[in-house]
Amino acid sequence: MNPQLAYGIALLAALLSLTGCNLPGKPTPSDIVRRPTDLLDPVALYNQNCAGCHGADGKLGPAPPIGDPVYLAVVDDDALRNAISKGRKGTPMSAFAQSEGGMLTEQQVNAIVQGLRQRWAQPNILQGIAVPPYATSAPGNAQQGAAAFATYCASCHGAEGKGGPKVGSIVNPNYLSLITDQGLRTLVITGRPDFNAPDWRNNIPGHPMSDQDISDVVAWLVAQRPAHMAATASSSTATTSSPGGLH
Repeated sequence: MNPQLAYGIALLAALLSLTGCNLPGKPTPSDIVRRPTDLLDPVALYNQNCAGCHGADGKLGPAPPIGDPVYLAVVDDDALRNAISKGRKGTPMSAFAQSEGGMLTEQQVNAIVQGLRQRWAQPNILQGIAVPPYATSAPGNAQQGAAAFATYCASCHGAEGKGGPKVGSIVNPNYLSLITDQGLRTLVITGRPDFNAPDWRNNIPGHPMSDQDISDVVAWLVAQRPAHMAATASSSTATTSSPGGLH
Protein backbone atom coordinates (compact mmCIF):
# COMPACT_ATOMS: atom_id res chain seq x y z
CA MET A 1 0.00 0.00 0.00
CA ASN A 2 1.17 3.51 -0.72
CA PRO A 3 2.82 4.81 2.47
CA GLN A 4 1.02 8.17 2.20
CA LEU A 5 -2.38 6.48 1.79
CA ALA A 6 -1.72 4.20 4.74
CA TYR A 7 -0.69 7.19 6.84
CA GLY A 8 -3.89 9.04 5.86
CA ILE A 9 -6.09 6.10 6.78
CA ALA A 10 -4.36 5.73 10.13
CA LEU A 11 -4.70 9.44 10.83
CA LEU A 12 -8.45 9.40 9.95
CA ALA A 13 -8.98 6.40 12.23
CA ALA A 14 -7.23 8.20 15.06
CA LEU A 15 -9.33 11.33 14.58
CA LEU A 16 -12.55 9.31 14.55
CA SER A 17 -11.59 7.56 17.77
CA LEU A 18 -10.88 10.90 19.44
CA THR A 19 -14.18 12.47 18.38
CA GLY A 20 -16.25 9.41 19.25
CA CYS A 21 -17.63 9.55 15.72
CA ASN A 22 -19.53 12.76 16.58
CA LEU A 23 -19.04 14.14 13.12
CA PRO A 24 -20.80 17.34 12.08
CA GLY A 25 -24.37 16.62 11.04
CA LYS A 26 -24.70 13.32 12.91
CA PRO A 27 -28.20 13.10 14.50
CA THR A 28 -28.37 13.23 18.27
CA PRO A 29 -30.81 11.07 20.23
CA SER A 30 -33.21 14.04 20.45
CA ASP A 31 -33.20 14.32 16.65
CA ILE A 32 -34.45 10.77 16.13
CA VAL A 33 -38.13 10.67 15.19
CA ARG A 34 -40.01 8.29 17.48
CA ARG A 35 -42.88 6.23 16.21
CA PRO A 36 -46.19 6.67 18.07
CA THR A 37 -46.03 3.01 19.04
CA ASP A 38 -42.74 3.64 20.89
CA LEU A 39 -44.52 5.73 23.54
CA LEU A 40 -44.87 3.72 26.77
CA ASP A 41 -45.16 6.49 29.35
CA PRO A 42 -48.44 5.68 31.16
CA VAL A 43 -49.26 9.27 32.05
CA ALA A 44 -48.77 10.50 28.49
CA LEU A 45 -50.79 7.59 27.12
CA TYR A 46 -53.60 8.25 29.59
CA ASN A 47 -53.66 11.95 28.76
CA GLN A 48 -53.80 11.26 25.04
CA ASN A 49 -56.37 8.48 25.07
CA CYS A 50 -58.40 8.51 28.30
CA ALA A 51 -58.46 11.91 30.00
CA GLY A 52 -60.98 13.42 27.59
CA CYS A 53 -63.71 11.14 28.91
CA HIS A 54 -62.49 9.98 32.32
CA GLY A 55 -60.99 13.27 33.50
CA ALA A 56 -57.40 14.47 33.76
CA ASP A 57 -57.12 13.04 37.27
CA GLY A 58 -59.33 10.03 36.64
CA LYS A 59 -62.44 11.83 37.86
CA LEU A 60 -64.96 14.54 36.99
CA GLY A 61 -65.23 13.49 33.36
CA PRO A 62 -68.38 12.52 31.45
CA ALA A 63 -67.40 8.86 31.85
CA PRO A 64 -67.05 7.01 35.18
CA PRO A 65 -64.09 7.88 37.42
CA ILE A 66 -61.50 5.22 36.71
CA GLY A 67 -59.15 6.90 39.19
CA ASP A 68 -61.47 5.94 42.05
CA PRO A 69 -59.51 3.57 44.36
CA VAL A 70 -62.69 1.64 45.22
CA TYR A 71 -63.32 1.00 41.53
CA LEU A 72 -59.71 -0.10 41.06
CA ALA A 73 -60.06 -2.46 44.01
CA VAL A 74 -63.16 -4.06 42.48
CA VAL A 75 -62.05 -4.36 38.85
CA ASP A 76 -59.14 -6.59 37.83
CA ASP A 77 -56.43 -6.02 35.23
CA ASP A 78 -58.00 -8.35 32.67
CA ALA A 79 -61.21 -6.33 32.78
CA LEU A 80 -59.34 -3.08 32.29
CA ARG A 81 -57.27 -4.47 29.42
CA ASN A 82 -60.34 -5.91 27.75
CA ALA A 83 -62.25 -2.64 27.97
CA ILE A 84 -59.38 -0.51 26.67
CA SER A 85 -58.61 -2.95 23.89
CA LYS A 86 -62.13 -3.71 22.69
CA GLY A 87 -64.11 -0.71 23.86
CA ARG A 88 -67.79 -1.10 24.66
CA LYS A 89 -69.97 -1.82 21.66
CA GLY A 90 -73.07 0.34 21.56
CA THR A 91 -71.55 3.03 23.78
CA PRO A 92 -69.31 6.07 23.09
CA MET A 93 -66.20 4.11 24.14
CA SER A 94 -64.39 2.83 21.07
CA ALA A 95 -61.74 0.12 20.82
CA PHE A 96 -58.17 1.34 21.30
CA ALA A 97 -56.11 -1.76 20.50
CA GLN A 98 -54.55 -2.13 17.07
CA SER A 99 -55.98 -5.64 16.93
CA GLU A 100 -59.45 -4.07 17.14
CA GLY A 101 -58.81 -1.24 14.70
CA GLY A 102 -57.43 1.24 17.24
CA MET A 103 -54.02 2.87 17.58
CA LEU A 104 -52.49 1.27 20.68
CA THR A 105 -50.19 -1.71 20.87
CA GLU A 106 -50.65 -4.44 23.47
CA GLN A 107 -47.67 -2.99 25.36
CA GLN A 108 -49.30 0.45 25.43
CA VAL A 109 -52.58 -0.96 26.72
CA ASN A 110 -50.66 -2.73 29.48
CA ALA A 111 -48.83 0.51 30.28
CA ILE A 112 -52.13 2.34 30.76
CA VAL A 113 -53.44 -0.38 33.07
CA GLN A 114 -50.25 -0.33 35.12
CA GLY A 115 -50.37 3.46 35.23
CA LEU A 116 -53.91 3.44 36.61
CA ARG A 117 -52.77 1.17 39.42
CA GLN A 118 -49.62 3.14 40.15
CA ARG A 119 -51.31 6.54 40.22
CA TRP A 120 -54.61 5.90 41.94
CA ALA A 121 -54.97 2.41 43.43
CA GLN A 122 -54.97 1.94 47.20
CA PRO A 123 -54.43 -1.81 47.59
CA ASN A 124 -55.73 -2.03 51.17
CA ILE A 125 -58.76 0.23 50.82
CA LEU A 126 -61.22 -2.69 50.97
CA GLN A 127 -59.17 -4.98 53.17
CA GLY A 128 -61.40 -7.10 55.42
CA ILE A 129 -64.54 -6.09 53.50
CA ALA A 130 -66.69 -8.54 51.54
CA VAL A 131 -66.54 -7.06 48.04
CA PRO A 132 -69.30 -7.92 45.56
CA PRO A 133 -68.01 -9.39 42.30
CA TYR A 134 -67.39 -6.94 39.50
CA ALA A 135 -69.49 -9.01 37.10
CA THR A 136 -72.44 -11.20 37.92
CA SER A 137 -72.87 -14.72 36.62
CA ALA A 138 -76.67 -14.60 36.70
CA PRO A 139 -79.27 -11.85 36.17
CA GLY A 140 -81.13 -10.37 39.09
CA ASN A 141 -84.85 -10.21 39.74
CA ALA A 142 -86.46 -6.97 38.54
CA GLN A 143 -89.43 -7.24 40.88
CA GLN A 144 -87.18 -7.65 43.88
CA GLY A 145 -85.04 -4.89 42.42
CA ALA A 146 -87.90 -2.40 42.69
CA ALA A 147 -87.99 -2.98 46.44
CA ALA A 148 -84.20 -2.84 46.74
CA PHE A 149 -84.14 0.40 44.75
CA ALA A 150 -86.74 1.92 47.06
CA THR A 151 -84.62 0.94 50.05
CA TYR A 152 -81.17 1.95 48.87
CA CYS A 153 -81.53 4.42 46.01
CA ALA A 154 -84.83 6.29 46.12
CA SER A 155 -83.69 8.84 48.70
CA CYS A 156 -81.48 10.39 46.02
CA HIS A 157 -83.00 9.25 42.72
CA GLY A 158 -86.68 9.46 43.63
CA ALA A 159 -89.22 6.72 44.21
CA GLU A 160 -89.39 5.79 40.52
CA GLY A 161 -85.84 6.73 39.67
CA LYS A 162 -86.98 9.88 37.86
CA GLY A 163 -85.06 12.27 40.04
CA GLY A 164 -85.11 13.48 43.60
CA PRO A 165 -83.92 16.36 45.72
CA LYS A 166 -80.24 15.52 45.16
CA VAL A 167 -79.84 14.10 41.64
CA GLY A 168 -81.69 13.70 38.37
CA SER A 169 -83.30 10.74 36.69
CA ILE A 170 -81.48 7.44 36.43
CA VAL A 171 -84.19 5.95 34.20
CA ASN A 172 -83.88 8.54 31.44
CA PRO A 173 -84.13 6.56 28.18
CA ASN A 174 -81.17 8.33 26.61
CA TYR A 175 -79.00 7.55 29.63
CA LEU A 176 -80.05 3.91 29.72
CA SER A 177 -79.31 3.58 26.00
CA LEU A 178 -75.73 4.72 26.54
CA ILE A 179 -74.79 2.44 29.42
CA THR A 180 -74.45 -1.32 29.47
CA ASP A 181 -75.81 -3.64 32.12
CA GLN A 182 -72.25 -3.98 33.43
CA GLY A 183 -71.95 -0.22 33.56
CA LEU A 184 -75.06 -0.03 35.73
CA ARG A 185 -73.74 -2.76 38.01
CA THR A 186 -70.41 -1.03 38.42
CA LEU A 187 -72.05 2.29 39.31
CA VAL A 188 -74.29 0.60 41.88
CA ILE A 189 -71.18 -0.95 43.45
CA THR A 190 -68.78 2.00 43.31
CA GLY A 191 -71.14 4.97 43.23
CA ARG A 192 -69.78 8.22 41.83
CA PRO A 193 -67.42 9.61 44.47
CA ASP A 194 -66.66 12.60 42.27
CA PHE A 195 -70.37 13.50 42.50
CA ASN A 196 -70.72 12.46 46.17
CA ALA A 197 -72.77 9.41 45.21
CA PRO A 198 -72.11 6.64 47.79
CA ASP A 199 -70.88 3.16 47.00
CA TRP A 200 -72.73 -0.06 47.86
CA ARG A 201 -71.67 0.17 51.52
CA ASN A 202 -72.94 3.64 52.25
CA ASN A 203 -76.40 4.14 50.75
CA ILE A 204 -77.58 3.16 54.21
CA PRO A 205 -74.63 3.52 56.59
CA GLY A 206 -73.91 0.29 58.38
CA HIS A 207 -76.15 -1.73 56.06
CA PRO A 208 -74.31 -2.48 52.79
CA MET A 209 -76.12 -3.87 49.77
CA SER A 210 -75.72 -7.58 49.20
CA ASP A 211 -74.61 -9.00 45.86
CA GLN A 212 -78.23 -10.04 45.28
CA ASP A 213 -79.48 -6.54 46.07
CA ILE A 214 -77.04 -5.13 43.50
CA SER A 215 -78.06 -7.65 40.82
CA ASP A 216 -81.74 -7.02 41.49
CA VAL A 217 -81.41 -3.22 41.28
CA VAL A 218 -79.56 -3.58 37.99
CA ALA A 219 -82.29 -5.89 36.69
CA TRP A 220 -84.92 -3.30 37.62
CA LEU A 221 -82.99 -0.52 35.88
CA VAL A 222 -82.51 -2.67 32.78
CA ALA A 223 -86.26 -3.26 32.72
CA GLN A 224 -86.78 0.50 32.44
CA ARG A 225 -85.04 0.65 29.05
CA PRO A 226 -87.46 1.27 26.19
CA ALA A 227 -88.00 -1.90 24.18
CA HIS A 228 -86.36 -0.52 21.02
CA MET A 229 -83.17 0.21 22.99
CA ALA A 230 -82.96 -3.07 24.86
CA ALA A 231 -81.52 -5.11 21.97
CA THR A 232 -78.59 -2.74 21.48
CA ALA A 233 -77.79 -2.64 25.17
CA SER A 234 -78.07 -6.41 25.40
CA SER A 235 -75.68 -6.97 22.48
CA SER A 236 -73.11 -4.61 23.95
CA THR A 237 -73.44 -6.25 27.34
CA ALA A 238 -72.63 -9.61 25.80
CA THR A 239 -69.12 -8.28 25.27
CA THR A 240 -68.68 -6.48 28.55
CA SER A 241 -70.83 -8.08 31.23
CA SER A 242 -67.99 -10.44 31.93
CA PRO A 243 -65.02 -8.52 33.27
CA GLY A 244 -64.33 -5.78 30.77
CA GLY A 245 -65.60 -2.25 30.53
CA LEU A 246 -64.20 0.95 31.93
CA HIS A 247 -67.02 1.43 34.37
